[in-house]
Amino acid sequence: MCGIVGFVGKQQAAPILLDGLSKLEYRGYDSAGLAVRDGEKNTEVVKEVGRLKNLIEKTDEGKALPGTCGIGHTRWATHGVPSKTNAHPHVSGNCAGSGSGEVESDVVGVHNGIIENYQELKEKLLKHGYQFYSQTDTEVVIKLVDYYYKKYKLGPVDAIAKTMVRVRGSYALELMFTDYPDEIWVARKDSPMILGITDGESYIASDVPAILKYTRNVYYIGNLEFARVRAGEAVFYDLNGDAVQKDSVEITWDAEAAEKGGYEHFMMKEIHEQPKAVKDTLGSVLKDGRIDLSTVGLTDEEIKAITSITIVACGSAWHVGMANQYVIEDLAGIPVRVELASEYRYRKPLMDKTGIVIVISQSGETADSLAALRLAKEKGIKTLAIVNVVGSSIAREADNVFYTLAGPEISVATTKAYSAQMMAGYCLALQFGYVRGLVDEAAYKTYISELESIPEKIEKVLEDKERIQWFAAKYANASDIFFIGRGIDYAISLEGSLKLKEISYIHSEAYAAGELKHGTISLIEDNTLVIGVLTQPDLYEKTVSNMVECKARGAYLCGLTTFGRYEIEDSVDFVTYVPKVDEHFVGSLAVIPLQLLGYYVSVAKGLDVDKPRNLAKSVTVE
Repeated sequence: MCGIVGFVGKQQAAPILLDGLSKLEYRGYDSAGLAVRDGEKNTEVVKEVGRLKNLIEKTDEGKALPGTCGIGHTRWATHGVPSKTNAHPHVSGNCAGSGSGEVESDVVGVHNGIIENYQELKEKLLKHGYQFYSQTDTEVVIKLVDYYYKKYKLGPVDAIAKTMVRVRGSYALELMFTDYPDEIWVARKDSPMILGITDGESYIASDVPAILKYTRNVYYIGNLEFARVRAGEAVFYDLNGDAVQKDSVEITWDAEAAEKGGYEHFMMKEIHEQPKAVKDTLGSVLKDGRIDLSTVGLTDEEIKAITSITIVACGSAWHVGMANQYVIEDLAGIPVRVELASEYRYRKPLMDKTGIVIVISQSGETADSLAALRLAKEKGIKTLAIVNVVGSSIAREADNVFYTLAGPEISVATTKAYSAQMMAGYCLALQFGYVRGLVDEAAYKTYISELESIPEKIEKVLEDKERIQWFAAKYANASDIFFIGRGIDYAISLEGSLKLKEISYIHSEAYAAGELKHGTISLIEDNTLVIGVLTQPDLYEKTVSNMVECKARGAYLCGLTTFGRYEIEDSVDFVTYVPKVDEHFVGSLAVIPLQLLGYYVSVAKGLDVDKPRNLAKSVTVE
C-alpha cells in the first residue's frame, strides 16, 4: 500500500519523483508529498491532500523544487486522517505540519507499513523532549532514528540498525540525513523496496513501474536489511551493520506493458491481455505437449508423497484457490483446504507434516499471505508460491515458486493476474493427477488440449463485450445484486461479486445457490438482479431451479452459461454465453463476462475504474 520513490543523481530530482509516483497511483493513496535537497543543508518539503495532480500543480511539475536528491510518497491513511499534517514526508523537528516550505531537521523520511508499537515508542520519545505535530506512526519512527543518531553519534548505519531492532511491525523506510546531503538511506521489513542503478544515478521505489523507464536491472532489499544509496552506487547492510553482497535482477517486461496502450483504463487493457497472460503462463510449464514442473521445483516423487494441500490467499487470489479446490480434488484425488490468509495463523491451524501449503499472491508482498507462508515454514511444512513478481518476498521465501506470466497489473481490480493464477492451478492439478495415476495418458492429452484452447476462447468472449456493456448500463443504478452458483460456479460467483462491488460500489453478494432458501431469499424483491453462473452440467438444473425461486419473488434473472444451453432463455430474462471447454476449466471463461460487467457498470456511473476508493493494489499491511 502507498508508494515510495527516491532519486539521487545528476538530474533535477522532483520531476523524476513525480513521474515515479504517477506510476504508483494504482497502489491507492489519499495524499502525496516530496522532500528535495538543494545544497548541503536546505531541504524543501511539499505536501498535498488528494490526487497527485494537486502536488504536481503546486510544484509546477517539479520545476519549482531545485535539487538532485529527493524522496517522495503517496500515503494511504492508517494512523491519522488524510491531511497535509499527516502526509509524508515527516521530519525529526517540529515544523513540518504545514505541508510546504524549507525545513531544518536532521532526519527527513517517508514510510510504508504499520509500526505496531508506535505508542510505546512515542511515550519514550516524549520523555526525551521530542514533540509531535501529526497523528502518524511514521513521525514516531523518523524521530526514533533521530534519537539514536544523536545519542550514539555513530552515524546512519548504527542509528538505522538500532531503530530496526526496536520497532515492531512492517515498514519500508526512506531517509535523508542533513549531515549526509547526497545520500538516501533505505530499510525494510515485510514491505517491498527496490533499487535501480544506471549511468551514475540511483532510483528507489516500492514497485517496479516507478523506475522501469530508467533501468531494467533492480536490486531487491532483503527483509531486515538496509542500504546507503548514492548517485550510481548502493551499499547493503544487515542488522549487524555488516555489508551484504547483492546481485541485481533483470525485469523482463518493458515499460510499455505498464502503460494504457490506447485503452481508456488499465482495467480494460488488462482484461484484453488475459489471453496472452494465460497462454504465457501455460507455456512456461508446457514442454512438448506435457507439463514439466521442473522450473517450479517439484519432482514426481515429491508430488506422490503429498497427502494434503492447503491453499492460503486473500481477495481474488482466495477465489482462485476456491475454484482450484474443486479441480485439484477431482483430478488429483488430494484433499484440499482453502484458507483466508488473514485468518489462517490466528486460529492455530492443524498442519499436515506431509502436506503442502500453496500461497497465492499477485504482488508476492501481501502481508497476511507472507505471514501464513512463514508460519508454514516455521512448522516444517513444504511451501509453494504462485506469484507474479519475480524476486518478491513470498517468491524468495517459499520452497518452490510457480511464476505467473501476467506482466505488470496496474488496475486495483485484478483480472489478468487472476486468470494466470487459475491456469497455474490447473497445471498443478493436472500434473498431480497424472503423476499420481488418477489421470491416464488419453485423458491427460485431452486435458492439455483443452487448456491450450482457453486463450482463443477468452478472445471469443471478449468479442461479445458490447452486449455486456448494454446490460451493465441497464443495471448501473442497482442497489443490490446477488450472484449464485454451485461448485466451481460458486467460486466464480465470488469473484464476479467482488469485481462489481469493488469498482462500482454497488452492494453485491455471492452465495452457493442452495443456500438462498436458508435466509438470503428474504432479501429478494421486485427487480432485484440475480446473476446465476451455470457452467457445470451436473449442477445446471438445480441452479436454474434456485433462480426460478427468485424470479417468483420478483427478481430479474441473468444467466451465464455455455453455448448450446439455449433452453435457459425460457427461464431467465437475459443470457450471456461462453464457449464450451472441459467443465474443470470453464471458470476461466465464465469470469470474463463478470469482469466486463463490473467494468462497464463502473464506467456508466462515472467512477474511477482503476483507482476505486479506499482500496490499494497490494495490501502490504495487516
